[in-house]
Amino acid sequence: MTTYLVDVHHRTHICPANPKPHPYDTRRTIVAVLPAQPCQRPVTVRSGNRSAVIDCGRHEPAERQCDACRTTIVKRRTTATFTGPVGTAGAAA
Repeated sequence: MTTYLVDVHHRTHICPANPKPHPYDTRRTIVAVLPAQPCQRPVTVRSGNRSAVIDCGRHEPAERQCDACRTTIVKRRTTATFTGPVGTAGAAA
């Protein structure tokens, strides 16, 4: 299975509409990619009088894919930055 190692960073603030801190920007960074092995259950696809053998990951839904074709995402770290309250700067007085 191909495994993606990901870091997540949230930027949070408070505003007049929602006084509780909440995220307004989320960034995900791929830190590492661990490649998969070759497909263990290739599928034959036919179209007219032609046929082709492809990886099961390109044809089957996730629950029917072999372990080598299935994709896994692992969240390594989650961080947050609080940017403070959003004011009414620029509003007419």
